This record gives sequence, C-alpha cells and structure tokens, in this order.
Amino acid sequence: MTTFLYVLLAILLLGILIAIHEFGHYLTARLTGIPVTEFAIGMGPKLWSRTSKKTGIVYSLRAIPMGGFCAFVGEDDVQQVSKDDPRCWAKQKLWKRFLTVLMGPGMNFILAMVVLFFYMLIGVKEIPTVQPVLDSIVENSAAAQAGLQAGDLVDAVNGEDIRVTSMFTPDYNKAFSDRIAAWKEGDDPLRITVTRDGEPLTVEVTPAFHEPERRYMIGITYRPAAAAVETRALSVGESFRYAGKYFGYYSTAIFDAVIGLFRGQNLDQVSGPVGTVKIISEEVRTYGFGAFIELLAVISVNLGIMNLLPIPGLDGSRLVFMVIEGIRGKPVPPEKEAIVHLVGMVLLFGLMIFLTFRDIRGFFVP
Repeated sequence: MTTFLYVLLAILLLGILIAIHEFGHYLTARLTGIPVTEFAIGMGPKLWSRTSKKTGIVYSLRAIPMGGFCAFVGEDDVQQVSKDDPRCWAKQKLWKRFLTVLMGPGMNFILAMVVLFFYMLIGVKEIPTVQPVLDSIVENSAAAQAGLQAGDLVDAVNGEDIRVTSMFTPDYNKAFSDRIAAWKEGDDPLRITVTRDGEPLTVEVTPAFHEPERRYMIGITYRPAAAAVETRALSVGESFRYAGKYFGYYSTAIFDAVIGLFRGQNLDQVSGPVGTVKIISEEVRTYGFGAFIELLAVISVNLGIMNLLPIPGLDGSRLVFMVIEGIRGKPVPPEKEAIVHLVGMVLLFGLMIFLTFRDIRGFFVP
C-alpha cells in the first residue's frame, strides 16, 4: 500500500471521529426538538450539499476534512439578529441544550467503547500469555533454601498453571501472589514448578512468617514475562471487561498528558492536523489494521476529553455557561457568551494554523 493511501486512511480516521462527534450534537438536537440549520463534515468551501425538503436542514461536505459543525438558529449570534426567533438556540430549554452539547464528546466515548469491544470480540487484538520470572532471591529465605534461582520461569503452583492470558499487568501479578498468600500454617509445602534452562523443575517451598509484613512469604521478587503472544477472539464478557479497562487506561493517560501540558510539559510533542495525519499513517503502515482500530479508539477518547475542557469555543466552555445559567436562574447575556466563544474559536484556529506550519516545517528541517 502506498504512502498516499496510508495518508487517506489517516484522514478517513479523523473524518470518522469528527463526524461521530457532530452526529452526537445533531442526533440529540433532533430528538429533543432543537432546530438544526446545518450539519457539516469538514470546514471551508462546500464540496457537496443538500437541503432537506422536510426539515430545511442543510447537509454538507466541505473541502477541509479537519473539522465539522452542527449549526443552530442564533448560535453565537453576537448581533442578536435572531433573538426574537422562537427557534433560537438561547430560547431552548436548558436541559435540552446541555444534553445536546454534552453528547458530542459523549458520542466519542461511546464510539471508543464500541470499537474496543468489537476489537476484542473479533480477535484482532494480540493477547500475551504471561508468566512470572524470578528477579531475585532473598538470601537464606524459604525460596533460597528450596533452590529457586533468579531467572526461573514460574509455570505452576501445586499443579495449577499460573500462566495468564491477559493484557494488563495487575492480572499477571495476581495469579502467582494469590497462591502464595493463600498458604496457611500447617498446610503442605507449596510445590512450585519452574522452567530453568529449558527444563522443568519442581521444588517444595514452605513460606516463612515475615514480621514486618505480617504475612507468610517465600522471599522472592518477580516480574511478568511474555511466554507467548496469540491473536484470538474473546468472549462477550471478556470483551466488555477489557474494553472498559482500555478505555480507563487511555482516559487516565490522556488526562495526565493534558495536566502536563498545562504545567508546560511536553509542549514540543503537541501536533496539529498535519502532524496527526503523519503519525496515524506511519502507525498504520507499520502495524497494520490493528493500529488503525486502536488509534481510532485512543483519538476518539482524546477528542472527547479535550472537548470537555472549559476552553472558550469548545463544548466544555458552553457547558460551563449552562451550569452558571442553572445556578443563577438566568442565562449570561447571549451576546457576551457569543463573543467569548467566537474569540475562543479564533484563538483555536490560530493555534491550529501555527501547529500546521510547524508540522510542515518539521518535514523539511530535522
């Protein structure tokens, strides 16, 4: 596949995310009865448009595939031209407006969960089978007396295979540590089967009570080591579980990154649309369809979180104004709110242009 096609795939990915986000606004508005004037995918000049004879809504596809919008009557109307129009956005009930704005990021979160669920369900995700490898043995400990050595791969405890097919480190650690922790005074010694230099070996270990920890221990440190990697379909339950785990993992990582940006960290790693397309195309070219799916989920979560930030022009800022309206019992003057959002949008477009030029410059200047 040529580089051009990978770039098209990257643009398609961004287009899907933007379309889903705007569709969240559009669908909720239609369901709650808020009039929509235009639903557009992309920005800039129109490439195609159609006006619904039934609703009067304009559906359009625009030249720049790096944005989109769902427009409402009187939205960001600085001059208040539409203030007396009963269809005006500001005249709609607060809960309808709040839900309509919220469901843009909400649809990105839903998309990420759905994509991750089916990613696991159809067996695209590579799943490692992991087992503990002993890092160190405490001198004169129960493990040392039994003959265990650093580098031993632990296969089983009391005949039970402890190799875990999972995608998250806590699952690996739990399988081994739970069996050691379950041992009680008077129980038979633990029969631990390990692989050493390619050969199986079983030793008996009697845990000793460790006073500082107030529990029985055998005197080892260990870490997970990949025993094998397979690609297989998960059950419906497993797919939901791992989709939720990955969603939480991505959300936490993105939130931490955003906090870092506000602290002035990793500013040089922020990319504009061109840089994002480049990164996506390179990942897909290197790792294939699986990378496309994972990036779709990751960037969808990222888009949802970023839009919830209280930055003027983004959904989060609009939600803040609605919260203020709910607390005050009356809205902030619409013309003042509109000015805040318009200034925010101008600044965001300015930032996007700056990042785009920086991305392009980076292609030519190492």
